[in-house]
Amino acid sequence: MKKIEAIIRPTKLDELKDALGRFNVHGMTVTEVLGCGLQKGKKEIYRGTEYTIDLLSKVKIEIIVKDSWVQDLVALISETAKTGEIGDGKIFITEVENAVRIRTGESGEAVL
Repeated sequence: MKKIEAIIRPTKLDELKDALGRFNVHGMTVTEVLGCGLQKGKKEIYRGTEYTIDLLSKVKIEIIVKDSWVQDLVALISETAKTGEIGDGKIFITEVENAVRIRTGESGEAVL
């Protein structure tokens, strides 16, 4: 099993959830996060004073999937979340050793 973590623009969340649903992925964790990367924040003016917002709002989606789904899901997430601008986000893929469904005690891929 693999864990796919995608950090994307908040405006792309609904579109990505719909695309994942069509791919038959319904289990995910979504977290509102703050971060910075190449985008390095943005400057805004409030009441005549300029200030910099260093950490920008992003959304982190975490999905645990079978190994065979990883490439297709990474392509789907990349395609759906891409705007072509700096700040589109990143995708991280890590190994998941095991998973346990608390209610039944099932483990491994059966919990997916």
